[in-house]
Amino acid sequence: MTKNKAVYSVLIALSVGHLINDTIQSLLPAIYPIIKANYQLDFAQIGMLTFVFQMCGSVFQPMVGHYTDKKPMPYSMVVGMGFSMAGLITLALAHDYTFLLVGSAMVGIGSSIFHPEATRLARRASGGQLGFAQAVFVVGGQTGSAIGPLMAVFVIVSGGQTSIAWFSLIALAGMVILAWAGRWHIRSNIERAKNAAAASVQNALPVITGNTMLSIVILMVLIFSKVAYSASFNSFYTFYLMEKFSVSLQFSQVMLFVFLFSSAIGSLMGGWLSDRIGRRIMIWFSILGALPFTLMLPFVDLFWTGVLTVIINLIMSSALASILVYAMELLPGRVGMIGGLFYGLAFGLGGIAAAALGKLADATSINTVYLVSSFLPAFGLLAWFLPEMGKKNTA
Repeated sequence: MTKNKAVYSVLIALSVGHLINDTIQSLLPAIYPIIKANYQLDFAQIGMLTFVFQMCGSVFQPMVGHYTDKKPMPYSMVVGMGFSMAGLITLALAHDYTFLLVGSAMVGIGSSIFHPEATRLARRASGGQLGFAQAVFVVGGQTGSAIGPLMAVFVIVSGGQTSIAWFSLIALAGMVILAWAGRWHIRSNIERAKNAAAASVQNALPVITGNTMLSIVILMVLIFSKVAYSASFNSFYTFYLMEKFSVSLQFSQVMLFVFLFSSAIGSLMGGWLSDRIGRRIMIWFSILGALPFTLMLPFVDLFWTGVLTVIINLIMSSALASILVYAMELLPGRVGMIGGLFYGLAFGLGGIAAAALGKLADATSINTVYLVSSFLPAFGLLAWFLPEMGKKNTA
């Protein structure tokens, strides 16, 4: 695949679309305190909102990806962003709990539709730098997850539930950007060439062997170890800092933002390196390499807690692009399904892990959560069983 300016323009457009998608996703938890007070909800009802949102945002993704592998739909990204926009408006105007559930489901469905086709287009626009292209795409989502809660503080907390509607303008901008990317996908010479190749691939997709399935399962376990550890920070890091070091809520939120933002840097570094040293080595380093630092974290002071959390996230966040590309090489012709499976899986498992760690924290302490979580990167040893893949730069 030939590198050119247009390819990088498409990657940036996809990354911005991913940023908008994940910013919207991160708004729902931010409004929980408001809607809990407005509708006198109990924690079980709040949990059901999260369940509906995450199930719609994870379970449907592999199915959407499987369908678009057979019938690519470049403009489906726009449709997905449209669902998210409609979900935001529904949440803003909801007058009872049922409509809150509907709005949550629509935001989740929008994400399910967006990810598979956007993952495929990022691969098509990679110019042969498969890991770097996926990393650029991933960075947008991670940045959106980091800035979403901050935007919510400035807009929703002060403006109330109806102010959520303002974010629909961001979704509308995302639809325009993704429509341009979809048009490039259709009109480019790359797309026409790949349509012909895809037709032959769909007629004779490679047989999925037992070894291939074992490798996919290992990759899923590695993804679980990553998102489960990240869930301990997304959900409990601010409480950990306030309880252990007696810092203010504002300071702990800044620390959380630094942790989340370092994901973007780690993803870019990991994607760039994986194209040069190989996916398997990068996966080894990205998961297992964080283990010494996670084991030290529960025993250090505030300064070193900040330093170690950034180091840990830089290392662990470099894994996702390598895992995605490695899985695509294991299952050629199923790019959309892989994108849907791994993005959806990570999203769903993150919610399950957060719930389990929350129960652990209630039964013991926040510090115990980080003691237990510190061993999760040891799952990186499973990368030993992954076969060495040749460098494939085909999309």
